[in-house]
Amino acid sequence: MEKVRVLVVDDSAVMRKIIASALQKEPSIEIAGFAENGLQAIEAIQTCNPDVVTLDIEMPEMDGLTALREIRKENKYLPIIMFSSLTHQGAQAAVMALTAGASDYVGKPANTTGGIDDTFKILESELIPKIIGLAKRVKARRAKEAQAGGIVKPAIPAPARAPIPPIKSEPPLAAQISKVSSSILAKPAEAVCIGVSTGGPEALMQVFSAFTAPINVPIFIVQHMPAEFTALLAARLTAIGVMTVKEAKEGESAEPGMVYVAPGGFHMTLSRSGTKIITHLNTDPPENSCRPAVDVLFRSAAAVYGNRLLAVILTGMGYDGLKGAQLIKELGGQVIAQDEASSVIWGMPGAVVQAGLADSILPIDQVANEIVFRTRKVVAGQQHV
Repeated sequence: MEKVRVLVVDDSAVMRKIIASALQKEPSIEIAGFAENGLQAIEAIQTCNPDVVTLDIEMPEMDGLTALREIRKENKYLPIIMFSSLTHQGAQAAVMALTAGASDYVGKPANTTGGIDDTFKILESELIPKIIGLAKRVKARRAKEAQAGGIVKPAIPAPARAPIPPIKSEPPLAAQISKVSSSILAKPAEAVCIGVSTGGPEALMQVFSAFTAPINVPIFIVQHMPAEFTALLAARLTAIGVMTVKEAKEGESAEPGMVYVAPGGFHMTLSRSGTKIITHLNTDPPENSCRPAVDVLFRSAAAVYGNRLLAVILTGMGYDGLKGAQLIKELGGQVIAQDEASSVIWGMPGAVVQAGLADSILPIDQVANEIVFRTRKVVAGQQHV
C-alpha cells in the first residue's frame, strides 16, 4: 500500500511532536519531513515531495499565509491543510488562507500543554481523514494524467466512510453529461441556494468576484465552517464582489440581491410569510455529520420556492446536499454542479452528478454566468452564450 507522505510545518516543537505521534498511528500515513517556518516549508516541499502539507499560520521568518501564496505560485494542486488556533485572530488568518487557496483547515486547541488528549482527538477525527481524502483526490488526478499518457500509477485507497445513499437508477455518467444543456428557461429561478464544503471559500471567491452586478434574487449559502469563520467569510465575499454577503439572522426578511450565509453551528431554513421570505436558524441535530447542513437548507427552500429554485453544489467532501437536490428536481427546480476538474474534492458535486440530478456540470469559472442566466427572464429564441 502506497502511503500518504505528510510535511508537518509548525514553529512549536511540542506541536510538531504531537502531530507526528498522531499521524504515525495511522498505517496509511508517513511523515515526509518537518519545517519550523514558511521558508523552510517551501524548501522542504522541493526536497521531500510530500503528498499533503499541514501548515501553521503564525510562524517566524515567514508566516503560513505568505508561504501558502508562494507555494501556490508553483503548485496549484498540492493539498495544504491550515492547522491554526480558533481564536478570533487565528480564524481571521485561516479564512484569509482558505480564500487564498488553502485546501482545508483544522482548528488547533489554544492550550496544547493542558489538553493533549483533546488535541489527539482533533487530529484523529478531523486532520487524518482530511489528509487521506485530499491525498486520494490528488493521486487520482495524477493517475488519470498518467493513464492518458499510457502509464498507470497506483492510488492510495479511499478512507472508510458511509456509502452514498442510493437515489435512482441512471444511464452511464458520460451519457448523462452529454445530455446536459442550458436551454431557454420559461420559469427563471427566484432564489439560489449554494452548498459547499472542502475548498469552498476559494470557490466562493471565484464565483462572487465574477458577478458584474447584483443578481435580482436572494442567495443562501451553507458552507461547512465553525461559528467564528462564517462571519469573516461573509466579509471577505462582500469585499471582493458587488453583492452584500452577511450571516443570516433569525426572523430576517430575505431581499433580492442580498446573500445570506448560514452561521457556523446553526442550520438555516426558510419560510414564507405573505410575500416575504424569512430566514430561520436552529440547533437541531447535525445531518450528514454537519451543522449547518446543505440538505436542511435545500429541503426548506424547495418547500418555499418549488420549481423556481436554483441549487448549486460546489466542491466538498461527502454527499451533503444529495437528498435535497433530489427533492428540488422532483419539484421542478434546477441544479448546477461543479465539475470534477475544478473541484478540490468532487464528493458533494460528484454525488449529485452521478445520481443524474445536475442540469449543468461546469468548471468553477463558469458558475457565476450560469447563475445569472438561470435567474433572469430571457426572450424566446435567445441563446445562452
